[in-house]
Amino acid sequence: MSARFARIRPTVHCSVGVEMRGRLGPVAGLLLLSLLWAVGWVRADLAPPGALAGMKLSPLLNEAALLGAFAGLAAIAGVILKRRWPPGEISSKALLVGFGLFVVPAVLNALIQGRIDDTTRVALFSLTPLFAVIFEPHLGTDGGLAKEIRGAFPAAMIAVAGTLLVFPFDLPRSYAAAGALLGVLFAAASVAAANCLGVEIVQRRASSSLTLAGVSTGSAALLLGIAGLFQLRSDRSSVALDAWAVSDVLAMGLLFWLMRRMSAVQMTTRFLIAPLMANLISLAYLRPHVQVQAWIGLLLIGAGAGWMVIARADSSESSPRMLLR
Repeated sequence: MSARFARIRPTVHCSVGVEMRGRLGPVAGLLLLSLLWAVGWVRADLAPPGALAGMKLSPLLNEAALLGAFAGLAAIAGVILKRRWPPGEISSKALLVGFGLFVVPAVLNALIQGRIDDTTRVALFSLTPLFAVIFEPHLGTDGGLAKEIRGAFPAAMIAVAGTLLVFPFDLPRSYAAAGALLGVLFAAASVAAANCLGVEIVQRRASSSLTLAGVSTGSAALLLGIAGLFQLRSDRSSVALDAWAVSDVLAMGLLFWLMRRMSAVQMTTRFLIAPLMANLISLAYLRPHVQVQAWIGLLLIGAGAGWMVIARADSSESSPRMLLR
């Protein structure tokens, strides 16, 4: 009996080690993606006056330029690697991914600009993983292969509670503010649904992440470019398209790379991890006074997001909720 266990034990340790090594790469990619976002958010606070110079564009045209550049790079890489154009069904779903992931948030952000503050926007987007927990078993279902992360719903709720402690917001006091709040909620739900659909395409339909990236970003760039022309006529706000755009393009590449290697719930934790990193960077450089509730909030965000990233995923076909059906 002992000899049998001696033969089994190394095999078990080997499989666990391979599994852990396989998960380290995606987790590192997710952390790098979140870090790129976090540095992008705080760079205006850390950079000296006049350092952020670049070509001025409207926010929608700026986003369209970044997406177009990334789509061009993806197309060139697809030609070099001889990737085939995806079939009609996958192409139509890729268009939906680009629309939900990029177009809806960018357009709604332009429409509600000035009606809701940045802290409220960050707090509301912390609901994105919660939406992904709800959507993924349905949008990611393909022959019973959808997976659910153990304890993802309470972990997402804990992270949201922590975000509200760090980024408190007031209830809307006007119809315009209420409409802006609903717009941000819709954008968060749209991003979560697009993440679920993107993961379903590349993981369960054997499609290339590269072709998905090219089709979705290219179509989104076209739509945002058209919308940006109208914004240019009615809005004078602008942002700088500078050298930081390289990090934004790299972040897009990481985003599509992760779709093959993580669930949508795990991917959307970037909306929790990035604000957490941005706060830690600001604390390290600016050293502001921080209240106890903010520290508790940061701990809750880290605990909730960390659990969703490292917890095991169960097949939904064997979950209690599916069996009750």
